[in-house]
Amino acid sequence: MGDVLPEGTPVQSGTFAAFKHRNYRLLWAGNLISNSGDWLDQVALNWLVISTTDSPVYLGLVNMARGLPLVFFALVGGVVADMVDRRLLLMITQSCAMLFAVLLAVLVYMGDAPIWAILLLATGRGIVIAFNTPARHSLISELVPRHDLPSAVALNSVVFNISKVIGPLLAAAIISAFGTAACFLANALSFTVVLVMLLMIRLPAKAVRAARRESFLASMTQGVRYVRNDSVLLLLVLVALVPTFFAQPYLQLLAMFAHDVFHVGSTGLGVMVSVAATGSIAGGLFAAWVQREARTGSAMLLFMGGFGLALMLFSMSPSYALAIPLLFLAGAMHIAYNSSNNTVLQMTTDDAYRGRVLSILFTARGLVSLGTAATATLAAFAGARASMALMAGVVVLFAIVLWTRAPRLRNLRV
Repeated sequence: MGDVLPEGTPVQSGTFAAFKHRNYRLLWAGNLISNSGDWLDQVALNWLVISTTDSPVYLGLVNMARGLPLVFFALVGGVVADMVDRRLLLMITQSCAMLFAVLLAVLVYMGDAPIWAILLLATGRGIVIAFNTPARHSLISELVPRHDLPSAVALNSVVFNISKVIGPLLAAAIISAFGTAACFLANALSFTVVLVMLLMIRLPAKAVRAARRESFLASMTQGVRYVRNDSVLLLLVLVALVPTFFAQPYLQLLAMFAHDVFHVGSTGLGVMVSVAATGSIAGGLFAAWVQREARTGSAMLLFMGGFGLALMLFSMSPSYALAIPLLFLAGAMHIAYNSSNNTVLQMTTDDAYRGRVLSILFTARGLVSLGTAATATLAAFAGARASMALMAGVVVLFAIVLWTRAPRLRNLRV
């Protein structure tokens, strides 16, 4: 893993410093393939639902089915991640996700993919993600020394967003040439490569984690208490959760903008998601480049406010051409804020609680789907533009309130 320098040793970690470590490179490459397949799957599924049902309500329901398990099981997944071999847990969850992708591909190929079956498979996938996400992110701290952790976290955000470029573009091309079922099959095949890369990772022997000596419920309770008793840590978690519910669903709702607002079809949808992801790559690289500056509360709040403002402007864009650069800006601000928040959390959390704290954080992924359902339902009555503008405005207001009312957070440096 590399030598960890004595605490207090000043180290300026470079943008790509985490790539020095073989295990991290393997995880990064595996994440690139897995996340690309996941985004290919998401775009295809959203397009399948909106194009066959012509209903934003069904679109919201499918995303809610995918997200609700995260709300209910993320804390459980975090406890498990602190109790077991994280790599083994990742291999089990990736295998389950592959099975769900195969089942969805078969249903669509057979021409019989009723909405109840889609909802059921989306729910199963959500349960898998609830266990996969805390394990994947907490594993990072085992693959790199502490002084390279900011680089690792930022580059992990970059790979997630590179996949948001690759996945939607592949989805648009595959849907056009072969249909949506082929997207689900391609996603299933991507998991085999990921499993091989996970097998190649070699972790050093570690002491048995404290969580193993506790009951499951006691371990979960201690994780919640650990966050609740630290006011700054609690605020950092809220900074992750609130914008995730109100603003991050914009990616899932781009299908509605492509279909109902700009009328650009599945190809236009792929372009929009990819442009937002390209902006996210830029934001992630920027956060990795200015690591010391990005690891401050003031930068995090500015990035968050910028994210909400860019989305408000996008929702009011009169044309598709103007919407594209605004999506790029929204993607950049989103990941710059998210990377800043994640890095500060990782660096201020004790390793014994890391899985559980991150599981609380990644409950946010469930909130994305709940936020999608709420925004889609609102859109059914007020329209896509008004619903997204309202939700994004909440994020801008939240950033302003924290800037003026939470000086400890604004002045935070790690």
